Amino acid sequence: MDDFSGGAPGACSKNKKPRHLSRSLTYHHHHPYQGRHLPPTPPSPAPNPQRPRSVVLYTTSLRGVRRTFADCCAVRAVLRGLRVAVDERDVSMDAALRRELQGILAARGRGFSLPQLLVGGALIGGADEVRRLHESGELRRVLEGAPGQDPAFVCGACGGFRFVPCTACDGSRKVFVEEEGHARRCIDCNENGLVRCLNCCS
Repeated sequence: MDDFSGGAPGACSKNKKPRHLSRSLTYHHHHPYQGRHLPPTPPSPAPNPQRPRSVVLYTTSLRGVRRTFADCCAVRAVLRGLRVAVDERDVSMDAALRRELQGILAARGRGFSLPQLLVGGALIGGADEVRRLHESGELRRVLEGAPGQDPAFVCGACGGFRFVPCTACDGSRKVFVEEEGHARRCIDCNENGLVRCLNCCS
């Protein structure tokens, strides 16, 4: 056995190998997970990506009120120029969409008017509000996080009309029920025999 009791501390003879501690001093300490699988290391929190903000525009395709129709076209053009995907909801094509907008405006104490823009569920306002935000440059900030879209995009399923004929009744609004022996009102489409296009509407 080597004798390390004499000599200066840390000194060793030429014929003796230097002393090294081959094991950590804590090697024999009992670890609570010794002999078992270690629990997975929790991943470091990743940056929280901003949730895509939906852009919904309530409009009308009817030209009965020229000012309203012009305002709808103007807001649509502004959003298209900013290259954002817009879920346009034409209230003249579906009474349910009109009731939907009426409920949104009534909950905020506002009268019914068109167009109306919502971003991420928040009501931005009508043509005057959109025009003011756009001229000040704030509209681009409001639309941050919204999905983008090529302004030249035209849906191949509906041609940009946002509605297609109901496949259940072929737009007739009636379906024949063999068990009952007569036709009944189709429950899949609106009052015009149309359904919203699933390719371009959320």
